[in-house]
Amino acid sequence: MHQRDVDINVNGNILRADLRVPTKTYALVLFAHGSGSGRLSPRNRFVAERLNEANVATLLLDLLTAEEEHIELHTRHLRFDIGLLTDRLSGATDWLKLEADLRGYPVGYFGASTGAAAALASSVRHPSVVQAVVSRGGRPDLAADTLARVTAPTLLIVGGLDSEVIDFNNKAMSKMRCETRLEIIPGATHLFEEAGKLEEVSQLAADWFTRYLCKGLA
Repeated sequence: MHQRDVDINVNGNILRADLRVPTKTYALVLFAHGSGSGRLSPRNRFVAERLNEANVATLLLDLLTAEEEHIELHTRHLRFDIGLLTDRLSGATDWLKLEADLRGYPVGYFGASTGAAAALASSVRHPSVVQAVVSRGGRPDLAADTLARVTAPTLLIVGGLDSEVIDFNNKAMSKMRCETRLEIIPGATHLFEEAGKLEEVSQLAADWFTRYLCKGLA
């Protein structure tokens, strides 16, 4: 396992990220979260570790700079700036093209909270690169008018007790034209903190990425 911290410059803004590349990597997944729970999120890191075990490289990414995160603690407005978050994730995706050891891998996005909307919107900007999207407790509905243009197969994972977010995800699905599946995990709340629920999320994500990022590799 190769692991390193990286700083990604997106239009003069430095985004911090945690890169992990297993020895037998066949694909790369970028993690996106709106704010307050980025690359250091224990939930994201748990899922990333399971993907690493499945030979998928992971880039856990902060979409906001350290200064913006500090401001966000008080204002809580940037997490809903989907345009900004999409620009940052798209910029990080462009950065991959500059890294000789990362170029050429099939790419997927794992989005949580408002980061899910950014993942879907960014996938529209990179249709030939991003081949699968997974959302955990996300707000895909906030991707709005871009939803109908998403082409990457998309898995939406929501806790069964998270009724409001289930409604948001159903609303998003009604606008999407690509292959889309909604997985509702019984007994789980928004953060999947109940015993065994995050493991279910991780397995669903690993299966989805293996299915769609392995195409053409056999």
